[in-house]
Amino acid sequence: MDSVLRLALSGVPHERAESLEGPVERRRILFALSAGGDGVNAGYTALLRRLRRGYVTLEGCVGGLIVDGESELYTKSMATEMVFAANRAGCAFVGRPLVEATGSLSNFTVLARLGSLNLLEAYRESAGQLIGRILSFAPPRQSHPELLTLHASSHKTSNTVALWESLKGRLGEKMAWKEVGLRNGSVVDCSGCPYTMCLHFGERGGCFYGGVMVEEVYPALRRADALVMLCPNYNDALSANLTASINRMTALYRTVQFYDKALYAVVVSGYSGGDIVARQLISALCMNKSFYLPPRFALLETANDAGTALSLPGIERRLDGFAEGMAAQLLP
Repeated sequence: MDSVLRLALSGVPHERAESLEGPVERRRILFALSAGGDGVNAGYTALLRRLRRGYVTLEGCVGGLIVDGESELYTKSMATEMVFAANRAGCAFVGRPLVEATGSLSNFTVLARLGSLNLLEAYRESAGQLIGRILSFAPPRQSHPELLTLHASSHKTSNTVALWESLKGRLGEKMAWKEVGLRNGSVVDCSGCPYTMCLHFGERGGCFYGGVMVEEVYPALRRADALVMLCPNYNDALSANLTASINRMTALYRTVQFYDKALYAVVVSGYSGGDIVARQLISALCMNKSFYLPPRFALLETANDAGTALSLPGIERRLDGFAEGMAAQLLP
């Protein structure tokens, strides 16, 4: 990783810090983490603790990360853990913020083939591109941004939807939104069509399986300035239809990049585990599908019985703060 960093940062003014202390504001940050062979790194763990406890804040910062490992495991889990913690501390992350180097570098096989490079050259090229995206990132702002909201919940009983309805009331007329419900098996999951078939349909704005994704989600996603995922925590995972919708975005992603679209989420757990669902969204939509991550992208709450989310202690303050954060990020 040191050799990759030397080449990628050549000619780029920078300073190297072994860790972060206290408030850090309006900086561009590249987290360079070593997962080793077992995913355990004492320096990383110490930084993670300071971020989680609020000893380090990152207001106005923009980040990305390189995670280098000696095995095929732990790099992605370390990355999502760090992004989640840093994001909650105020750091935004560019779309596709992760350059991940597994022990064999085999995860660069496709990039190497497309660029006529060897695996190490593809690693170096990816690191340089990431640094460029971090340095050039500026969140797009619109006078009347459009939001696409995806959910698979009942309006009558869902705590997640109830929180979103309350957020909409706070946003008022500042934004426009399109809501698409994905209940009752309306989304056929992606079955891994050959790349050429997926590209063929994607170039035509569609997907082999059609349905609500092609008819409603794709057109709205093309127009949207932000995607809002409403995610009840089902067994510490996204619900099946939301997972399927993310998988089905692949056809559109073949031809439309999402770097200029923000990702937001409302996650409600019955007991615990909201951080697990938030990290799934980070991995699937920010790291893989290239949505950028605004500061504190997810509202995470715990509410079991229907209707209890809106009576949680301090919920009005947290809803106000989340709505204000959305407005500050999306509006001029």
